[in-house]
Amino acid sequence: MDKKTKELIAIGASVACNCHPCVKFHTNKANDLNIEPELIRQAITVGKMVRKGTAEQLDELINQRGLVRE
Repeated sequence: MDKKTKELIAIGASVACNCHPCVKFHTNKANDLNIEPELIRQAITVGKMVRKGTAEQLDELINQRGLVRE
């Protein structure tokens, strides 16, 4: 796997796990590698979709278990 691909994966993973320092580090590194801004945006979008999916699953689990009363 080439360096650019690895960095795009790292960006998506950083966004998915909500690691602010990681996002800063990996987006800076992506810029240093001259990765096109559109590819960086796409990696960020994928990370957001993963993060949103896991958040929705956790909300569903919490609701199923009756852990939060409204």
